[in-house]
Amino acid sequence: MKAISVIGAGSWGTALADLLAKNGYITKLWVHNKNLADTINKKRENTTYLPDIKLSDNIQVSASLEDAISGVKTVVMSVPSAYLRSISKQIKPFINKNTLLISATKGIENGALLRMSELLASELPAKIGVLSGPSFAREVAMNYPTAVTAASNDKIIAKRIQHIFNTAYFRVYTNNDVIGAELGGALKNIMAIATGVADGLGFGLNTRAALINRGLIEITRLGAAMGAKPITFLGLAGMGDLVLTCTGDLSRNRQVGLKIGQGMKLADILSDMKMVAEGVENTKSALALAHKYKVEAPIIEQVYALLFEDKSPRDAVGELLTRRIKGEFINII
Repeated sequence: MKAISVIGAGSWGTALADLLAKNGYITKLWVHNKNLADTINKKRENTTYLPDIKLSDNIQVSASLEDAISGVKTVVMSVPSAYLRSISKQIKPFINKNTLLISATKGIENGALLRMSELLASELPAKIGVLSGPSFAREVAMNYPTAVTAASNDKIIAKRIQHIFNTAYFRVYTNNDVIGAELGGALKNIMAIATGVADGLGFGLNTRAALINRGLIEITRLGAAMGAKPITFLGLAGMGDLVLTCTGDLSRNRQVGLKIGQGMKLADILSDMKMVAEGVENTKSALALAHKYKVEAPIIEQVYALLFEDKSPRDAVGELLTRRIKGEFINII
């Protein structure tokens, strides 16, 4: 049995580790907290991030990065985007040019404005691919049918990732548009916050549908300016992930938006959350990218104002609706 490492034991990393273990791999799961590592090894359950899910006996949990990675040829990165660079620096001694590094982290680095695969490439000499698409961790862990995409500029790498993860309930497609796959996975979180705000204000399904659709247009417009293929945003990493995150109650980003729409303050919302809502910090980097590429991004702008400028949710919705009227498909590509 071949070994695979999963770095990061949040709900997603734990679910992926369990999937790989069920798929016949000895899976080494790195947990930043030793007490949690000991608990998972003993109880076969991640009581903090994925409670009530029995984990495979093929998972070996460790709080040591060296123990988790040494001698392993395939490494899955599933840490929050804000910590990916620091963790990458720590694992560098154990990574070489033959290592397959799979990014399962969705985000854009603040400041440098790098996608996660770009960040990994800047720190590590490995072969790099991306796993993205509509996939709530709990539902994957419960073996609910799920479809995702494995993206790489190298067809061989994409197919390797496909074969590693594909199961009877977890279907993996391949895609050669890494830019599109990563941007779709990062930007949909911002649209989920916006949709949650509208739902929290008590608006109906018309409003939700409008935000999802115009959010997709906005994502596609920015993605195309950055070199992505517009068709990617009609696929699993685009529309698929967008619909899931904007409508599913398991979405942390949607929950943030709901609570803002209901009148709660961001600091209070985040202090009550165990896991990271990536869309919050990624709103900063998304707005910076829109400015850099001179792309119109009204939803991202209003979400930024809600999160970081204390703007009223009703004022934000009002500004979106009273913008200059125009044709539907102006400046998409």
